[in-house]
Amino acid sequence: MIRALRIFAKFERTVLVALVLLFLISATILLRRFYIDSTVLVPDQGGTYIEGSVGELQPLLPWFIITNDVNRDIVSLVFAGLQKYNPETQKIEDDLGVLTVTPDNKVYTVRLRENLFWHDSTQEIPHPVTADDVIFTFRSVQSDEFPNTLLRQNFLGVEIEKVDQRTVKFTLAKPYRFFASNLTLGLIPERSFEGVPVSKFDQVLDFGFEPVGAGPYAFKRLVQTDLSVEITLERFSRPLEPFYHLERIVFRMFPDYNTLLSDIRNLDGVRLVPRNDVGDPIIPSSFRASNYSLPQYVALFFNLDKDILADQKLRLGLQLGTNKQAIVKKMNELIIIDTPLMEINDSDWRYQFDPNLAQGAFFSSDWHLPEKVRLQRLLERWEANKRGPLHTESIVYLDTGASLLITGSFLESQSAYMLNNIPLEQSTQTGSWHIALPTHGGTGSIALGNNLLQLQDKRGNILDSFYLWRTVKAQEYKAASLEQKILHQFIDSRDEKLPENERITVADMYLEKNFLRRRLSTDPTDIRINTQGEKLSLRLLTSNTPPQYKTIAEEVKKQWAELGVHVGIEIPETRSQFEEKLINRDYDVLLFGQSLLDNLDSYPYWHSSGIQQFTGKRSDLRIDAYNLSQYSSFDADSLLETIRETGDAGEQAEALQDLKEVLRQDVPAVFLYSPMYTFAYNTRLNGVRLGKPSLHSDRFLTLHRWYLQEERVFQRGKSWLSLFSWLFSPNALE
Repeated sequence: MIRALRIFAKFERTVLVALVLLFLISATILLRRFYIDSTVLVPDQGGTYIEGSVGELQPLLPWFIITNDVNRDIVSLVFAGLQKYNPETQKIEDDLGVLTVTPDNKVYTVRLRENLFWHDSTQEIPHPVTADDVIFTFRSVQSDEFPNTLLRQNFLGVEIEKVDQRTVKFTLAKPYRFFASNLTLGLIPERSFEGVPVSKFDQVLDFGFEPVGAGPYAFKRLVQTDLSVEITLERFSRPLEPFYHLERIVFRMFPDYNTLLSDIRNLDGVRLVPRNDVGDPIIPSSFRASNYSLPQYVALFFNLDKDILADQKLRLGLQLGTNKQAIVKKMNELIIIDTPLMEINDSDWRYQFDPNLAQGAFFSSDWHLPEKVRLQRLLERWEANKRGPLHTESIVYLDTGASLLITGSFLESQSAYMLNNIPLEQSTQTGSWHIALPTHGGTGSIALGNNLLQLQDKRGNILDSFYLWRTVKAQEYKAASLEQKILHQFIDSRDEKLPENERITVADMYLEKNFLRRRLSTDPTDIRINTQGEKLSLRLLTSNTPPQYKTIAEEVKKQWAELGVHVGIEIPETRSQFEEKLINRDYDVLLFGQSLLDNLDSYPYWHSSGIQQFTGKRSDLRIDAYNLSQYSSFDADSLLETIRETGDAGEQAEALQDLKEVLRQDVPAVFLYSPMYTFAYNTRLNGVRLGKPSLHSDRFLTLHRWYLQEERVFQRGKSWLSLFSWLFSPNALE
């Protein structure tokens, strides 16, 4: 009996333990379901973002970051300007300073925010950002000795004045609506450059490789590894929104993309993904792609200083004969453009590829296909030959030594008329005349090829002329006879004497061995010539980087050959060789790109002030002469100035439309496309939204949205106290 009770007690304990375990498991499941239902995932602070790129580390100084490369990316995080570009709103907004602008767009006053410090500040030794640092940053740029002349151009004629310890005023000589964009330049602490001549600012390597800024991330270390150069940045606490989630940013700079791929497992992002032979981005596995474009365009710039390109109809023909769709398809680009004014860029049928309209433009130019030139000469001779008393065959097959008998109608006087300096023999009975012109080479002889027969009276006055062509070759005579048939068929077609299906145009003709014949589908297009017989040949210059330019140049050469234009492609081996040709405008056509940056200001590129002036001195050539077409237009200059200076949005929009029309009429370039770029990031990285960047580095202007770590927080109005009410809700029973 006692043994049975013990067994029963043991069973009760087992059941009790099982029930307790069941309760705990059920409670845990319920609590987990409640927690999941009542909370949401949000970004958490922390984590290290590691980005790989191909490039070479340069001193990290905002003053000298000219190229759009990884060094600019690092500078954009370490340094901050008075203003910044917002790729989501596409506007210039306040950053370290609050900006006010007078209605006339001439006075820009900036007041620094409170409690701004440089990265090397400590509680014991704080280094606040002051108006003196602002003055130093911008006045240094204005110095004649400043090493970056391109940046100095942005501040010429600007008066910079310190109002108080936190306020600086910029006064412009004339209104400039885009000046706020210049204030995005990263500020630099004055004390770091004490005692350094302005001319040597670009040589301050201690600061350049261990920079101190006031941006959202501070420089921590520089490490050289076997694979890459590694720059580490750490989040810097600032009293500014937005606040950043990522604790560290690591930039790894590799010598080439293959080396980068060998380290891909350790990377969270790849700066610029290259493309394969068909133009598709090479995305690593477990990475997402984010495609974006910049306010850039690639164009074929006509050098209007060249006499050969002074003909507007020729430029129009080249534009209409350029198949942009074929070019972007070959490059796998998506954005075709028709104008450099990217804020109003829209498709315009007047820029579309149309071979027929292109031929029409060429027809009105000084350059024609050899068929047209030949036909025009034949028509002129036919018109001349059908007038006056001289009549004979216009082409003759006549051996040397033979004579050509020519007869004519009655002449008023019966003597002293001569044809080719040989007296006429006249019949007194019929009133007609005849003459035998020799071919032996003496007086009045008919030569091989073209001859102009002239009928003269006794005073030497020319009464009539006749064009005659002679050959001793049967094959030439056959070709010339066929040409005459084509000529008369064209004349009858022009005069609408033939049925429509029998009519021909110059497009149906082909010039072979100096004679016209009917064109075959396999016949190529010959090179155009002018009235002097000069061939239409253009030198097309482009850079060896990016490599796509070579592919585009070859496609343009192929397309323009079909228009009758010979293109010689020139690709200098080095960047310096290319820049030398660029500065000297040593090209007929230039395949190149231009960037409008965040303000979309076209003034530097199309205003006549950007034309390169040649004085004969190499030192006088400007590297900031951005008008690559050497384009000068009073109307365009006036409109560009209005766009820059007006504060009226309506007036600006109207000026942009008018400028678009002026450029369309003048055809200073053929605008092709806006390049596409690809940024790749690991699937473990969240919150990536690039917006519409103006530079590659602008992707970091949305860095505050990126995160690697997450946490759960209760939804609004919920907490652990909400558990009991949740237990009796339908969600708990599901």
